[in-house]
Amino acid sequence: MEKCVFCKILDGQILAHKIYETDDVFVFLDIDPYTKGHSLIIPKKHYQDIFDIPDEELKELIIEVKKVAKLHKERLGAKDINVFQRNGILAGQEIEHIHFHVVSRDIDDEVEILPRGQYKGNDFEEVVELLTKQI
Repeated sequence: MEKCVFCKILDGQILAHKIYETDDVFVFLDIDPYTKGHSLIIPKKHYQDIFDIPDEELKELIIEVKKVAKLHKERLGAKDINVFQRNGILAGQEIEHIHFHVVSRDIDDEVEILPRGQYKGNDFEEVVELLTKQI
């Protein structure tokens, strides 16, 4: 099976603008950024999505996401931060290797990552019942 783009980056087959790495996590700049410094945080092991990665490794990954978000505020002067992650094609996942985005936000950046208010249903009670049944 052919390696994904992120695994090729980790192997040095594709150039990336590395910010830092740990034993388990690699942090680099997105090549098609929403804003200045748009960062990607990936595990070094290949996992397709949030359903595939073991809980302990996900915990380690999200700790690094928080560190990157702090770097954006402290060193890039971000007013606010978007942190997001996509799972599957319908959710906009383009590379099938779990990754988190950290995007610096400023007052006039005009970035709209996910528009609000698209769903017009009013079935809140039914949804709550379905999601809380036998948790």
